Order: sequence, then C-alpha cells, then structure tokens
Amino acid sequence: MTDHKISFTYLSQEDLLESGCFDIRMAMEVAEKTLLAFEQQRILFPEKIVQIFDQASQERINCLPATLLDEKVCGVKWVSVFPRNPVKYGVQNLSAIFVLSEIEKGFPIAVMEGTLASNMRVAAMGGIAARHLSRKDSEVIGFIGAGEQAKMHLLSMKVVRPSLKECRVAAKTAEEERKFIDELSPLFPDMTFVAANTHGRAAMDGADILVTATSAQAPLLKAAWMKPGAFYSHIGGWEDEYEVALQCDKIVCDDWDTVTHRTQTLSRMYSEGLLSGADIHADLHELVSGHKPGRESDDERIYFNAVGLAYIDVAIGLAMYQRATSAGSGRKLDLQQCMIFEHEDILRQVRL
Repeated sequence: MTDHKISFTYLSQEDLLESGCFDIRMAMEVAEKTLLAFEQQRILFPEKIVQIFDQASQERINCLPATLLDEKVCGVKWVSVFPRNPVKYGVQNLSAIFVLSEIEKGFPIAVMEGTLASNMRVAAMGGIAARHLSRKDSEVIGFIGAGEQAKMHLLSMKVVRPSLKECRVAAKTAEEERKFIDELSPLFPDMTFVAANTHGRAAMDGADILVTATSAQAPLLKAAWMKPGAFYSHIGGWEDEYEVALQCDKIVCDDWDTVTHRTQTLSRMYSEGLLSGADIHADLHELVSGHKPGRESDDERIYFNAVGLAYIDVAIGLAMYQRATSAGSGRKLDLQQCMIFEHEDILRQVRL
C-alpha cells in the first residue's frame, strides 16, 4: 500500500536560536544570493495580501508568498503588525509564522516561527545597502527608534562597517534608549553608546549612518540633520520629511515597483507626483550584481528604502530550517497518518 503519511518539522524561536540561526552574516549571504536569483528570474514573487484593520495605526496582517525555483521550495510569511501593542498591552508589535513547502509533491516541510527571520531580513538588507552606499570610514551611527529592528540593524551595520565607533539612539522614552544600550553595549565594547533623551536631532545630526526604525506615521527625521556623505536607511513607514529624499544624490530601493504600492515616505511622494521612477538610482539587486554603481563620492547623500521582499524572508527561513534540522532541532509533526477514507474507523466519523 502507498504510504500516505505527511509530516513536517515544527521549529520554535528557541529551536532556531539554539541551532545557531541568529547569524547576521548568514542572513546577508543568503539575501545577496537570492537578490541575484531574482535578477535572473529564478524567483516567483506575487503581490502580497494586506488586511488593514485600523487606518490610523496601520494595524494589519499580511500574507506574503514567494517561491525559490532553484531550491524547489515555496513559502509564505503570515505576519501581523500592531503598532499600538507595546503601549496598549506591553507586548511586541510584530509576530510572524512561516510555512515552507516542497514543490515536487506540494507537501509542507516546515512550520516555523518567523519573527526572528523577518527581523534579520530587515537588518540584512540594510547591511547590504550600507556595504554599497555608506562611506567606508563611517564612524557614527544614529537611530530614531530602539526596538527589535533597530537592534538588528546595528548588528548588520557593524558587520559591514567595523569602523563604527559611536552609536546614538533616540526613542519615545528614555527607558527604551537605556534598554537598547544595556542590551547591545556588551556586544560592542569598542563602541561608545549615547542616549539622546528622546531628541531625534541629538541622535541624527552629523551622523555618518542614519537609521529610522519606528512605527510612527510622522516626519521625524529632518533634512537639515543629514550631512553631506551620510547614508540613510529607512525601515518603517512615513518617518522622514520629504526634503530628506529630495536633497539626496541617490535613492535606492529594495524594489521600486513594490515601493509604489506601499505607504512609505517615497510611496507618498510617488502618489503625490513628487517622485518618479526616473528619480530612483537603482534597486538593491542591481548594486549586488554590479549592474549599477553604489557610492561614487564621499560627499553623496544617499537614501535607502526597504519595504520588505517576501522572497528574501523565505530564503532566510529555508536556510534556518536547514541549519536547525541539521542540528537535530525541532519536532516532527504529522499532518495526516493516511488519506481520509483509509482510516479504519472512518465510517463512524462521518456526520450526515
């Protein structure tokens, strides 16, 4: 008799961490490889499905599918973003779960926690962009926002720019700034950490690398704070005044076409007729492949906007799954033991 049993591996966040999956360098290597695969049309990348429950706060749940043709794996990220959670409930604002399936028979191979991979993807893309677009002698990095994605971003930025010596951070509260510093300063004893006491200008003015990582819908970053030669990595939605982008010598996106359908600063500018595709220097994969140049002078102000690409999430998730299962982590769960009418007692289960 044909075996109709279907099983998959379940991986919790703890399984992934214990297997060494919190590896920013791995995430960046996977992201670069997958960007090249996308350029070579080896990725299926349909539009995501978004369900917004509150327009003011942008509380939403997104469904983001993608297929890696070379790896023969299809995946989906189911991610919730509820910006009011920290204040309202004292819990994180983002959670995600991944489902990975092989595309020979179409059966699932993994169900896994996705918040770790999702946050690592944000950091990986920012780090790759910084490698191409920030000054190699960058010493000062400034943050507006002190949450998980800001923390991840510091890890990737320090990987590509070990010259960084000072980290400034501004958040909604001084307590959040202290937490950021307490958690990250032990990792980087060669860096000086500065709390900006909630003042964005104190964190950003004159920094070599600027990062906004908030859930705000407001122009927090001012153009006057971005010096010549600075690199800006924009993570969230609407976090900077339009003049920031307008004064930049180069604007690079993870994917410009995707940006035009979202709600980021550049998306707003596009919808208002203030920005067009002609104003965009490159998508990130074009820098990785060398088809377009990155930074070309020390004085260029450069703007990078990543809205998030599901195929990168799926690729990082697959790499984590492979590392975790190689380490023997996770639990095998059965989706079914056999087909429905093969169960011995199926007639007793039927309700007519």
